[in-house]
Amino acid sequence: QVQLEEAGGGLVQAGGSLRLSCVASSSTIFRINHMGWYRQAPGKQRELVARISSDGVTNYADSVKGRFTISRDNARDTVYLQMAYLKPEDTGVYYCNGMIRTAIHNTRDYWGQGTQVTVSS
Repeated sequence: QVQLEEAGGGLVQAGGSLRLSCVASSSTIFRINHMGWYRQAPGKQRELVARISSDGVTNYADSVKGRFTISRDNARDTVYLQMAYLKPEDTGVYYCNGMIRTAIHNTRDYWGQGTQVTVSS
């Protein structure tokens, strides 16, 4: 069973920075394709924040372009989200996502438990 373990959320003032990390842990991982971050604000649907392919191609939501940077360490099965110039509207639960193939299952989506990011004004 693959687990995505997030870390790095918290409370920060507007204009501040946070770095999220997510590690995929399992002895059966065969290949990790896309990894990404989604967020869900209270009363809103979950939305894509940023995504990165296995060879480093990235895409971002328009609302975070120029402020957030996604990266990954393939050797450590880890994805990062560096968030800068945070705004109150960035507040939400941030979920790590990975499209992962294991020795047992074909490629499928896996999700982390989520980490809270709160930006105060």
